[in-house]
Amino acid sequence: MRLLFWAFAVGYGTFCHAGSLSVSNTEQLRLALEQAQVGDRIVLAAGRYQGPLQIRQPLILSSRGDSTIDANGTGSAIYVFASNVEISGLRIENWGNDHYERDAGILVESGSDNVKIHNNNLRGDGFGIRADELNNIQINDNVIVGNNRLYTLDRGDGIHLQHVVDAEIWGNTISQVRDGVYLESGSNSKVYANRLFDQQYGIHYMYTHDDEAYNNQSYQVDGGYALMDSKRIHLHRNQVWDAIDFGILLNMTKDSLVEFNRVEQIVNRSDSQVQGQEGKGIFVYGARDNTIINNHFAYNDIGFYMAMGGEGNQVYANQFIDNFSQVKYVGDALLEWSKAGRGNYWSGYLGWDHNLNGVGNTAYQPNDNIDKLFWLYPEANFLMDSPIIVVLRWVQRQFEITPQSGIVDSYPLLNMNPAFSN
Repeated sequence: MRLLFWAFAVGYGTFCHAGSLSVSNTEQLRLALEQAQVGDRIVLAAGRYQGPLQIRQPLILSSRGDSTIDANGTGSAIYVFASNVEISGLRIENWGNDHYERDAGILVESGSDNVKIHNNNLRGDGFGIRADELNNIQINDNVIVGNNRLYTLDRGDGIHLQHVVDAEIWGNTISQVRDGVYLESGSNSKVYANRLFDQQYGIHYMYTHDDEAYNNQSYQVDGGYALMDSKRIHLHRNQVWDAIDFGILLNMTKDSLVEFNRVEQIVNRSDSQVQGQEGKGIFVYGARDNTIINNHFAYNDIGFYMAMGGEGNQVYANQFIDNFSQVKYVGDALLEWSKAGRGNYWSGYLGWDHNLNGVGNTAYQPNDNIDKLFWLYPEANFLMDSPIIVVLRWVQRQFEITPQSGIVDSYPLLNMNPAFSN
């Protein structure tokens, strides 16, 4: 009886089999969504459908090909109010850009657990996919494009999850948005194999814990991977290049593992650049108890920038290659960057290896007190290579005039990590 009623009510909508309905216009689609029961599949024929749409039952919404949902410039295109919903194969566009109202291509409301969103193409000004206060969401193989005519901070995020537990995000291509993937006050997420470009930050963690990100690519961004006020994040095997501000940021983050990431060409090319705005391979700011190992930092303005109480971290087995400044440490402590006789590889190290164990015989200190003077008084940079500075550096090495501080690597490595040979 239900099948006959639907076939009549939607105006020649055609059932493919029990629980599956093919629709071809907006009226049919709206009625199908209103009449849907648990587990139904609604399949859109090619064509244009007017939003907004509401999904209030566990169902599958998919397309036969080239089906477009147009939100008409306001609100969200698709609202999800139910668990166990799957959305795939749709083109979604022209939703609103009211961030307070959470305008999105797909807005998943509180309590809508176990939602799957995959193989869609979304283009609009607000959030691409937004979800709040739920568990278990899978978002994969979507293309999300924002609006690069808007100022970056006026755009929505590509994927924005707030108070979400157990999110899995993979295989998406996200561009022209604010942040590619923004995660706030959630936990146990996995973000991997995404391509993120033309945006503020590729992945942005805020107040999250026990998350993992790997095999992502981030480029043409302000910053690659931002970990802020978070803990126990495993950031590994990601790439970032062609960024302005930083490759990796640890801001007030603790107990995290950052390993096997490739960070290159973080360069601020602004003509009006001031001190502190240099491109940083990794920027550690007030972050403690993190382990930063086996990473590759190359061709950046500054390889490693540390400030404001970022001393309590383990740093070893990384390689620093041809950064304009290998390290900039703003602090008064003497920090050892090695562990168990293993330090880091430095492209500027000129020591020897007399016992042929792959470790330099003399410690490496990337910065001295003269460098700190230039940090404090950048207007004196024109003196950096002058004879008087050469003499001052020699005097400092011969006589310890002030208490020693800065970074020291007692066991500098002489061989690069083969994991980054390509």
